[in-house]
Amino acid sequence: MVDVYSSGNRANDLKKRRETAVARGLNNVTGIYVNSASGSTLKDAEGNEYIDFAGGIGIQNTGHNHPRVVKAIQDQLSKFIHPCFHVTPYEIYIRLAERLNELTPGNFSKKTMLANSGAEANENAIKMARKYTGKSGIVVFDRAFHGRTLLTMSLTSKVMPYKKGFGPFPGEIYRLPYPYYYRSDEGLTRDETDKLMLNNLHNFFQYEADKDSIAAVLIEPVQGEGGFVVPSETFMQGLKKFCEDNQIVFIADEIQTGFGRTGKMFAMEHFGVEPDLTTMSKSIAGGLPLSAVTGKAEIVDAPEPGQLGGTLGGSPLGCAAGLAVLDVIEEENLLDRSVWMGEKIQSAFSRLKDECETIGDVRGLGPMCAIELVADKKTKEPAKELTANIVKRSWREGLIILSSGLYSNVLRFLPPLTMDEKTIDKGLAILERVIEDESKQLMDIQGE
Repeated sequence: MVDVYSSGNRANDLKKRRETAVARGLNNVTGIYVNSASGSTLKDAEGNEYIDFAGGIGIQNTGHNHPRVVKAIQDQLSKFIHPCFHVTPYEIYIRLAERLNELTPGNFSKKTMLANSGAEANENAIKMARKYTGKSGIVVFDRAFHGRTLLTMSLTSKVMPYKKGFGPFPGEIYRLPYPYYYRSDEGLTRDETDKLMLNNLHNFFQYEADKDSIAAVLIEPVQGEGGFVVPSETFMQGLKKFCEDNQIVFIADEIQTGFGRTGKMFAMEHFGVEPDLTTMSKSIAGGLPLSAVTGKAEIVDAPEPGQLGGTLGGSPLGCAAGLAVLDVIEEENLLDRSVWMGEKIQSAFSRLKDECETIGDVRGLGPMCAIELVADKKTKEPAKELTANIVKRSWREGLIILSSGLYSNVLRFLPPLTMDEKTIDKGLAILERVIEDESKQLMDIQGE
């Protein structure tokens, strides 16, 4: 068993230095201090190797240090680093914009702007929508996560740790329910839940808010931090139609779901929905800071020259990496591989669910899948402490995984799409052993 907390090791020294020099508010999921990474594995400061089922919270779809991405960065580095697109524009920005215009869902004329982070992309999408519509209200959903800036933190749902103590927040933000079929009211089918959600949408704008004041609806095709909750095609199409009927800009937050994560280039393709604007980041550039807003040209062009931008937005290094990522996805058939990986992982999880008393639900799209842990399958009481124990013990045994969800009781998986089958099987074996052991301990305690 790996134990990076052993006294006298390098990790302990780094831990002490980190506590002295780095802001307390930055959380660390593990006690691992990475020294190198390649493909789907990491090595820490002691030389211990870990299978990565976290992928940097979804930024490593093409794997750590993919040779094609590294070479693209090196080639661009030898030319120029960052002259600032606002001062002296460069072709590589335009080339990436052209590729994103082509690849994102929507059979209409598109344009793109580049920024640095997912939060920046979401903020700029909202600026575009407000400028285009002349309206200001924004609709988001329960359990949403859209960023940590003041505006995007306001759009984010979870209070702790994201919002507590940081108010006051911007106004004219409205929050509606997002389908969560596993926790729907007792007896409701998926279809009945969808109908209820869509009725709530219409009722809300009849009794609580003026739909004529709403500029945009912002939604994750699959909720990330919210616990990998997947809506139905019926719900997503119904929401899109509501936006079309009321001249509301439909924004898809594909920051975690994009670039092959769900088995398609973008998750909205699963629902047959063409967003007006799509926001992207995370795996867009293999780990370099880069984000994008792509969508209908008339919406993207609504702001005047100078009303969008940022000194470091659209870094040439990030653009080079972004183009290489798109090449890797295409040339290595990562969309097909993503479908295969999702089927393999979800099949393993479904089998484990039948055998384990603490697995309440298995869900997801492609290899963006999750296990929801409960203390009791009948009551569905969230097993938060069990989840935390599994996460911690897993990385001590060589597997990095993440938790999520409103109740912090969901194990979520974001492995590199380049991970080979042997490594997947090894990681799943570790996880299965840890879940079964920790669940048995919980059941024994509850039985006493």
